[in-house]
Amino acid sequence: METTRAERGRLSKAVGMAKREGRDSSAEEAAARAAGESLAQDEDRLRDLESRRDELLLGLPNLAQDEAPDGGEDDAVLVRTVGEPPAPADPVRDHVEIGEILGGLDMEQAAKISGARFAYLMGPLARLQVALTGFAIDLLERRGFTPVIPPVLVREEAMYGTGFFPTDRASIYRLADDDLYLVGTSEVPLAGLGYDRIFAAGDLPLRFAGMSSCFRREAGAAGRDTRGIFRVHQFDKIEMFAFTSPRESAAEHLRILSVQEEILQALGLHYRVMDIAVGDLGASAARKFDCEAWMPGQRRFREVTSCSNCTDYQARRLNCRARGEGGTETVHTLNGTAVAVGRTIIAIIETHQRPDGSVAVPEVLQAHGAPAVLTPR
Repeated sequence: METTRAERGRLSKAVGMAKREGRDSSAEEAAARAAGESLAQDEDRLRDLESRRDELLLGLPNLAQDEAPDGGEDDAVLVRTVGEPPAPADPVRDHVEIGEILGGLDMEQAAKISGARFAYLMGPLARLQVALTGFAIDLLERRGFTPVIPPVLVREEAMYGTGFFPTDRASIYRLADDDLYLVGTSEVPLAGLGYDRIFAAGDLPLRFAGMSSCFRREAGAAGRDTRGIFRVHQFDKIEMFAFTSPRESAAEHLRILSVQEEILQALGLHYRVMDIAVGDLGASAARKFDCEAWMPGQRRFREVTSCSNCTDYQARRLNCRARGEGGTETVHTLNGTAVAVGRTIIAIIETHQRPDGSVAVPEVLQAHGAPAVLTPR
């Protein structure tokens, strides 16, 4: 293209010179037209090649950090286990049984109007959610996170920018008439706070706590966790998100993990921290830790939080930079669940259940309006 463009420019000058000198310029004009047609064809080819290149690049995941374990979904490495499992109640009930005894969970009626994987959280469990949210936001604000209520409908650019597209497209709800997407985590709009933006020197780190409803189609979860509210299409979550310099991101990752553990310990939950293997990191994460809480009703550990260091993967796609002494540099982004409300409620009521069906409420939630005991209706 550059060669053809230069040749067309030379021919155009030759045509102009011939006309000024009164010479026949038809040969140069024909050659210039041919060069223009060739250039137009090459421009079409280039656009096609660039589109194919960009599509391939968008499908590439982040590079995993060397410390991340090798393997796939079953190869996460145990980092530590904290606390002891609670003494088993007699009988041991799962969260669905407890919720029904308390009059706080109605999945049957939700299924009638919304379908499978939806629920009404009512009465004591609704109050428990409000208290849990208040506790988490207060703690996060003390730890330097700014509370944010973000939009939960975003454009396609935001989904690509954060790495959820193209790989997770099947799990995302789309509003076809508006070309908008319902987010599965407030990580997406929080990352959007840095879209096409240059932060001033000294702004970093920036820390946000997003409160939102989240929506997931769970397209790949057929037959999994169909009982209760562990895996549903609509849920509420408080998400931590940070913009840092590249030099600070590893320390910020551990900081976010420490806040997650602080919350779980304050709620009196037995949990373990897992270092997630490379094959299970997802597209954007270079390193990820999960916290899995012990759920007596299922008699196993289940994931309740994740925290990821996405290094510069999202920031490059979103064109998010910061000024420094040597000019601008691409920032690093990190995210971590503070509270996945439904899953955390499961862990709380199963851990603190009593034989009569009541539930002892952690003191930190009582301070935010929850009763000391949730009693059967």
